[in-house]
Order: sequence, then structure tokens, then C-alpha cells
Amino acid sequence: MSFSTPQQIELKVQKGIRQSEDKLVLWIQEALDKTEYPRDGRDKLEESQFRNLVRVSDTTESPEVVKNFLRYQVGRERKWGRGAKSLAERIIADIDGNLKAKAEAITKEVDGGNASEIHIELIRRYLGYGARYLKYLNSKNEQR
Repeated sequence: MSFSTPQQIELKVQKGIRQSEDKLVLWIQEALDKTEYPRDGRDKLEESQFRNLVRVSDTTESPEVVKNFLRYQVGRERKWGRGAKSLAERIIADIDGNLKAKAEAITKEVDGGNASEIHIELIRRYLGYGARYLKYLNSKNEQR
């Protein structure tokens, strides 16, 4: 029976997260491509609003805080969309579904990994990739 040191566990966790990055990118790109939210006009979702969400994820260890901030933004303005097919609801669904399941899978692979720490790290990366992709989408729309 072999025991892993905390450093070995952390390296395995980071490897599991890195191996998940393609999925994270694809999930957020699909969310931005296939959900309903304003893509132009006064209510257009700007990168700054998305970066604010990224900043919230960077300052908390709680997925619930991230979802709470996103719901607060939905209550304030239409930029994130409204209703079941909105970008906001898709991001929340990914946090509770795809990202949580991926965190649990990594935790199973890495004996001693912390599922909640892995979950918030996946959320941070997913949202970070979303901010980048939104920048691309907005610049593409401006060229039209």
C-alpha cells in the first residue's frame, strides 16, 4: 500500500484539471454559442461583465457564491439573458452538472483530492475561457 504526499496529490490533481481543459473550453463555447443573451445593442454582454464574474470566482471558494452573483446580475440587467435558455442558466447548470461531475471524477482518480477545491478551480478556468471566447465573439460581431 503506497501513500501519496500532499505534493504528489496536488500534482495529480493539477494534471487531472489540465487534462479537463478541452472539455471546459468546449462547454463554455457551446454555452456562449447556443444560449439566449443580447449579442448586440445597449444590453449586449460585454467582456467586463464576464470578467467581473471571473473575479468573483477568484475571490471565493464557494460555487454557490458564484451562482449567487450571476443571479444578482440577471436581476439587475438583461445582459446574461433571462429564462431557461439563457446564458446565465446554462452557466449555473454547468457549474452544478458538468463541472461538479468532472471534479468528482478527478477526486476519484486522485485519492486524497478535495472535490470542492477542484470544483472551484474548474469553475475559475471555465469562466476564464468564457471571458476570452466572448472577447472573440464580440470582435467578430463588430466586424459585420
